[in-house]
Amino acid sequence: MTGAAERPVEMFGAAAGPDSAAAEPRRVPLPVQRSGSPVPATLWQPAEGTGPWPAVLVGHGAGGHREAPIVARAARELTALGCAVVSIDLPFHGDRTPPEEVGLSAAERRSRIGLDGWRARNALATTEAVADWRAALDAAQGRADVTEGPAGYFGLSLGTRSGLPLAAAEGRIAAAALGLFGYSAETGPAGVAEAARCVTVPVLFLLQWDDELYPRADGLALFDLLASPHKMLHANPGGHLDIPAAEISGALRFVAGQLG
Repeated sequence: MTGAAERPVEMFGAAAGPDSAAAEPRRVPLPVQRSGSPVPATLWQPAEGTGPWPAVLVGHGAGGHREAPIVARAARELTALGCAVVSIDLPFHGDRTPPEEVGLSAAERRSRIGLDGWRARNALATTEAVADWRAALDAAQGRADVTEGPAGYFGLSLGTRSGLPLAAAEGRIAAAALGLFGYSAETGPAGVAEAARCVTVPVLFLLQWDDELYPRADGLALFDLLASPHKMLHANPGGHLDIPAAEISGALRFVAGQLG
């Protein structure tokens, strides 16, 4: 098996089975402004109907973007379940990629600044990412075809890096599916434990038993820190990118189900 550094980091579950057979959703540009700057965003709608639909925010992985394979898969399945999906380019990703990194693969970008530098940059952008998510949810719920009130969140790896503090801070997030991330009392990341202790909504946490990027013990520690009285842990053998497609589908059904 090739290492994670040589594989496309946004392809969670890609090797575990065929892509979803759900109908292709409609993609609608979603204008989002925060502090006078645009946040690249996409609104995914069910193939048929006019709504209104509850919103689920879907975060991409490190090196990905708002229409990466994991996001597109999630959008197909969630829209088939009657949800609207909001995705954004997180800081330093997609249309927000630094000019000197445009055209490089995710592995090349990570190699260029080193794994520690890559993680530090994403960690420093967390506050900005949370604010971007909240602005995107505001924009989506300002439309007639998206319901106000409770929304959901799905995001793995880097998607959890921003989704965890979002679920802690944003009262509209009513359920979250997170995972492929961890916390160590010795090495951090900073702020993760504090955010986890503020997450009280239902959570489904996905963990890979042999994750080479976030050790098993760190994933279990993060799950333990979550304050939610309604939390579940699903663990599977394999590395960071080997999560079964069925687990992704199950996590999406979990989030949609919590929204009724």
